[in-house]
Amino acid sequence: GPFGVLFALFFLLPIGYAVYESFFKVHVSGLGLGPSSTTTVFAGLANYTHVFSDPSFRQGVGRVLLFGVVQVPVMLLFATILALLLDSVAARFKRFFRLAFFLPYGIPGVIAAILWSFLYLPGLSPVVAALHGAGFGSVNFLGVNSVLWSIANIVTWEYTGYNMLIIYAGLQAIPADLYEAARLDGASEWRVATRIKLPLVTGSLVLTTVFSIIGTLQLFAEPQVLRSVTGDISSSYTPNLLAYTQAFTSNNPNYAAAVAVVLAIGTFILSFGFLRLVQRRAAAGAGMGV
Repeated sequence: GPFGVLFALFFLLPIGYAVYESFFKVHVSGLGLGPSSTTTVFAGLANYTHVFSDPSFRQGVGRVLLFGVVQVPVMLLFATILALLLDSVAARFKRFFRLAFFLPYGIPGVIAAILWSFLYLPGLSPVVAALHGAGFGSVNFLGVNSVLWSIANIVTWEYTGYNMLIIYAGLQAIPADLYEAARLDGASEWRVATRIKLPLVTGSLVLTTVFSIIGTLQLFAEPQVLRSVTGDISSSYTPNLLAYTQAFTSNNPNYAAAVAVVLAIGTFILSFGFLRLVQRRAAAGAGMGV
């Protein structure tokens, strides 16, 4: 009962209200001056038609999809390697390194973007100065062709430790008897990692991938902060940033609600589609094993 009430108030009700608002739009009459000059009218699917025909929305979706295709595998690769290193028998100071790897996740995304902006800005960044001194010429991490990957670097730095901890927890749940039996049979640490550990943490890898897909489509804080230091991030750079701008800058909350609903549906389709793909492959592998 209590869970149902809280779930309805803080999950179902906001979603339902956003869907409701997305079917309306503000109609301006006359010169648009005064409170009586605007009326809210039912628009049907007009806002959704606008979303799918909006080039800014399509470009933002394409940008975050490209971001996810590159950044998510790289981040999960780093997270898996760090988890395997922590779980190895030769690893020392495990508690210290586990905390050190996880620490960036404890820093809010806004603060992380501000910190990294000092490392990206020419004239302030020691990294840019070092690269210039090494003969790389003028390096611009916030240029039109590089700013997306600068954001990807921030996100990777933030969430690698979080995903590492999930994978590491999965590794800790594997019975130690399997490792001992493999080592008695002469298996090296590499074979133990690739033939025992990785197959048995598939569930953790799937979970982190789903979280990463959802996080990619929700990309907002990092580009919003970096907008103040570069002109190469537009107000519609990502779908979330477009919705925020439409709601709080352009005073068009109905269109912003439609963008949010479309983005939520797209996130569900991608996440559910990935899970279905993994389940089908697992079922096919089990069938071949039988």
